Amino acid sequence: MPRINWANFTGGLVTTTLSSRYDLQKFHTFLQACTNAIPDIHGNVERRPGMEYIATLSGCAYLLPFQFSSAPEDNFILAFHCSCTIVYCGTNGCCAGCVVGCTHPYCMNHLCEVDYAQVADVVYFAHCCYPLYKLSRTDKTNASGYCWCMQCVALNQSLSAPSTPTVTATRGMVCGCCDWNSSAGCYNCCYCCPYTMNMCSCLGYKVSAVDCDGIESLPSSARCIMFRYPTDWVAGDHVTVSWSAVSGACEYNIYRDSAGYYGLIGVACGCTRFVDENYEPDMTVTPKEDWNPFESDNNPCSVTFHHQRLTIGGTKDAPSSFYMSRTGDFESFRKSRPLQDDDPIEYMVSSNAVDDIHWLVSFGSLFLGTSGAEYTADSSGAAITPSDVRINTQSYWGSKNLKPLIIGSAILHEQRLGSHIREIAYNWEIDGYAGNDLSLLAPELVEGHKIIQWAFQQSPGSNIWIVRDDGVLLCLTYMREQNIYAWSKHTTKGRVISVCVLCGESEDVLWLVVARQVNGQEKYFLERMHLRLREDDDVTDSFYVDSGVVIKNAANAGQAVPTTVCGACHLVGETVSVLNVGSPEGEQTVGENGSIELQYATEGKVVVGLPYDSVISPLPVETDTQQAGSTTGMHRAYGKTTLRFYRSLGGQYAATKQGDLGNEDFWEDAEYYDIPYLPEYWGEPCKLFTGDIDVTLPSGQDTDTSIILKQSQPLPFRVTSITTNVDFGEAP
Repeated sequence: MPRINWANFTGGLVTTTLSSRYDLQKFHTFLQACTNAIPDIHGNVERRPGMEYIATLSGCAYLLPFQFSSAPEDNFILAFHCSCTIVYCGTNGCCAGCVVGCTHPYCMNHLCEVDYAQVADVVYFAHCCYPLYKLSRTDKTNASGYCWCMQCVALNQSLSAPSTPTVTATRGMVCGCCDWNSSAGCYNCCYCCPYTMNMCSCLGYKVSAVDCDGIESLPSSARCIMFRYPTDWVAGDHVTVSWSAVSGACEYNIYRDSAGYYGLIGVACGCTRFVDENYEPDMTVTPKEDWNPFESDNNPCSVTFHHQRLTIGGTKDAPSSFYMSRTGDFESFRKSRPLQDDDPIEYMVSSNAVDDIHWLVSFGSLFLGTSGAEYTADSSGAAITPSDVRINTQSYWGSKNLKPLIIGSAILHEQRLGSHIREIAYNWEIDGYAGNDLSLLAPELVEGHKIIQWAFQQSPGSNIWIVRDDGVLLCLTYMREQNIYAWSKHTTKGRVISVCVLCGESEDVLWLVVARQVNGQEKYFLERMHLRLREDDDVTDSFYVDSGVVIKNAANAGQAVPTTVCGACHLVGETVSVLNVGSPEGEQTVGENGSIELQYATEGKVVVGLPYDSVISPLPVETDTQQAGSTTGMHRAYGKTTLRFYRSLGGQYAATKQGDLGNEDFWEDAEYYDIPYLPEYWGEPCKLFTGDIDVTLPSGQDTDTSIILKQSQPLPFRVTSITTNVDFGEAP
């Protein structure tokens, strides 16, 4: 009787068609069920934390993160409702208010397609059906918090251009017979004077205003004067340029014509007069001309930042083109003449097919995900310029418009067909970018569904949380350097609508919008996944209920401890699980005013919320034996089974039945047996258990027998290994 050990569950949930692929190296890490449990990067699998209730929303909402810094107090949740944006503090979930003027233009069915990119206190939003918008946070105006404003982006905004300047020429040392002809605007030439033998030229001047942030206005109209060309000036020749002051200007740039172009000859600080004493025009700094590629509803669908430029792509009229703003001036698309390296950029991706740009990512190079391929845009120098852009094809999988995730050294994106998740990472062997299909082992989780949104929770478990169009929440434990990509499925009494992740004090926090049926009515809740149980926590810190709340139960002075607690008003009429100071009390019904009747009057923390089941089950054992060869199709029965737990409590076990293989919900009607646990002292909560528990699996002689582990109580459950004796019989 061989003894089989499952000591690693990093294969995660896989498709049933892999049940006989024991030739795969990761076969013995695969699970046929992994519901509301998370495969850990260290190989164990643990119950997912519960969802903590934060607020009742006025309707359906879509979440986006606003992260100014890594400090938790600088992180906010943007909840986009049907017409307004409500800002919640990411530290405690307190509503920061729906600020006047913070309405947004997007329809609810378009919100999941809106791309966004944040820089400092501003978030830019792009969607092909709407102009470019931005949400800005300004300094605190009072103790209640910051001021938020959503507005359409007006490109190329600056100070007003100065009026046409006044230009006066002054001659210097000339021959006495050469006079200035004021009416003609030139010298009366004297052929005996070498300084006046040249004909006069038309000198043009322009002036622009610059504000305190360095933003330059459009130039004034040109003012021309007939005067000797500067190369023919003699000592004393100069031109005085003067203009009217512009409100808000800190300085002015003065430009002079040279061969048809205007170059910078000087800067006037705090004055409206400049004397040109034959300064050489700097043709690398020229006045700007207005250019707006997004006029006439030519709206973009993607936005990012790359090389200090706002980068926008996939417009309605030019779906294969991308545009980059001026360097360091994100809302300026003004061009110089001739073009300079910091001028805006327009580039169309040329291919054998129409490649609509669906996303843009800055990842060393600028990555472009299109409907037919994935490209990189870079240059032969340090940065992309209007005259130096190179486009290279990296793959031909094609992409949907789901905003990609950057995780470590890889980009994750949704494939155009089948909703498969692919990664893009540099491969030294091919000296280029390549990647894996991360949903290859569990295609049923994504095929036939649309991915609405996803978010990456780096700490503590390196998990990607994915919202499916049917409200199911998927999790992908992903660590590329360890070749770990393990799927799991997460359900709740309701539908997950949206997710986002913010930095927390000890770990990243997953926030959710969940639609739930409460007392016959659909309600939308803002919830956050509770922190995982830490090493210094005990059983009273357990939080394994959904839409849950923590209630402090205590007696008033001179009174008995009450057995009725209140605090679950959002779940009136629902059946909930109760954890009373670390001890489960079974299920209760929430009464009016959110009241719950406790079985035992105890002082301390009471956790109340919707119950959920956590289930794991490995694939049936398949291997090659020396006596009989392959075990595929052979009857098998499990004997003594050792379950190794880490800081767990309770749970149940069962054996699968013939025909369960391939049935998604096979674990629901299994016959379960309790995993025993007792308190160390009567009347006290049980302590978290680490160690081995031996059970006897009541399995029959079936060809696909396996073990099922389930936790339904509001307690932690973490399995590090399963070891069992397997008795293989004859093939049927």
